[in-house]
Amino acid sequence: MRHFLYAAAAMAALTSPSYAETIAITGGKLVIGDGSAPIDGGTVVIREGTIVAAGAGVAIPADARKIDASGKWVTPGIFAGFTRLGLAEVDAVDGTNDKSGGKSGFSAAIDIAPAIDPFRTPFAVNRSAGVTRAVVAPEPSGSIFAGQGAIADLGADSDSVTKARAFQFAIFGEDGAANAGGSRAGTHLHFRAMLREAQEYATGRDNFDDDLLKAEDAKALLSVLRGETRLLIHVEGANDMLRLIELKREFPAIKMVFVGVTEGWRVARQLVQAGIPVIASALNDLPVTFEMLGATQSNVGRMKDAGVKVAIGMINDRDAHQLRYTTQYAGNLVSLEKVPGATGLTWDEAFSAITSVPAEIMGVGETLGSLKSGKAADVVLWDGDPLELSSAATTVIIDGVEQPSGNRQQRLRDRYARPTEGDLPKAYDR
Repeated sequence: MRHFLYAAAAMAALTSPSYAETIAITGGKLVIGDGSAPIDGGTVVIREGTIVAAGAGVAIPADARKIDASGKWVTPGIFAGFTRLGLAEVDAVDGTNDKSGGKSGFSAAIDIAPAIDPFRTPFAVNRSAGVTRAVVAPEPSGSIFAGQGAIADLGADSDSVTKARAFQFAIFGEDGAANAGGSRAGTHLHFRAMLREAQEYATGRDNFDDDLLKAEDAKALLSVLRGETRLLIHVEGANDMLRLIELKREFPAIKMVFVGVTEGWRVARQLVQAGIPVIASALNDLPVTFEMLGATQSNVGRMKDAGVKVAIGMINDRDAHQLRYTTQYAGNLVSLEKVPGATGLTWDEAFSAITSVPAEIMGVGETLGSLKSGKAADVVLWDGDPLELSSAATTVIIDGVEQPSGNRQQRLRDRYARPTEGDLPKAYDR
C-alpha cells in the first residue's frame, strides 16, 4: 500500500506545470551519445522538456535552475533496444503476464501498447538505473507474427507510451518453425503467404482468404508491406538471415530489422548490402541451440567493423525486468577490445549502441537517443563511468522532468538491512 501511495504521489507531482522549466547542467563529463568522445566540463541546457544546447562553452540562461555535475558523467538516458517492459510482473503468473495476444485468435493486429503498465515494478527499478526509453515487443502466440510493438518512456507518470504501433514483430529460425507447423520451410511459406494475403485484402475482399489471415491482421501487415511500419524479426542463425534477405527482395519496401542475430558475424557483408540494421544480443557465446553454433562474444564487434548498424537489445534475457543490464553488456563489449584475438567496441561506439543507434534503427532518432539540440531531454547524471558496474545513476531526467530516485527494491533493502524490533515477522526472529 505504501508503495502504491508513493508511486501515485510521485506521478501526481510530476504532472504539475511547474516542471515546464529551464535547467542547466554544468561541470560534468558530457557524453552526447552520437558516438563522439566525452567532453570535459560540458553543459546541457533544457527548456520545457527539450534539449536547447549541449557541449563546451554553452551559455547558461539567466532563468535556468542549475544542477552542478562536477565530478559526474552526464549522458543521454539509456534506450533499451528490445524489451517486454511493463508486460509482466511475475512471468509465471498468467494474471500478470500480457506479453502476447494469448488465445484471442489475432496475430499481426495485436497492439501491445494498451497492455504496457507503468505501475509495474520494473519501471521504477530500471528508471533508477538510468534507463529512460525502451522498445517494447509482444511475444508470438500461435503465429510467426506476434503483433505491433511500441516505444515507451520510463517516466513516473501514467502515460508511458511514446509511440504506439511503432513496429511489427515476427519470429524465424527454430522458434518460427515451431509456430509454423514444425519446419523452416513452413515458416517461409507462412511469411510469404500471409503477406500475399494482405496484398489481396488491399485489392478487394472478394479475393481475400480469411481462413489464413483475419481482416485486422491483414490491415496491420499492409503498413509493413508499404514500408510505413518497421518489421523486427527474431532470427539467430546465419542461414535463416540469408533466406530472409532473399524474401526482402520479393517485398523490397519492407524495412527489416533483425533481432538477436547470434550468427550475424557470418553474414555481415550481406547485411550491409541489404541495408538491414540489427538489434543484437551483446554477449551470446554458447551454442545453446543448433542455430547458435557460431556464437561468439566478438559477434557485435565484427558486425560493427563490417559496417552493420548495430544496437544492443535483450531478447529472451530477463527482457521484462532487467533492462538495467544494458550498460553492463555495453561495458563488457568495451572490455573485449583488450582481450587478445577478440573484437569488441570502443567506449564511444558501445555507448551509442545503447542510446542513439537504437533510436535511429527504430525511426525515432530525430527526437530521441542523444543530447543534440531539439531532442527530448532524457538526461542521466552518473557518479562514475556509466559502463562500469560500480557506477550508479544519481539523477534521471525524462522529457525535462527530474524523476523520483527510489524504487521498491531499494526500500525493501533499506528496511531489512538493519532490522529492528517490529520490522520482521515473528517467524524470522530466530
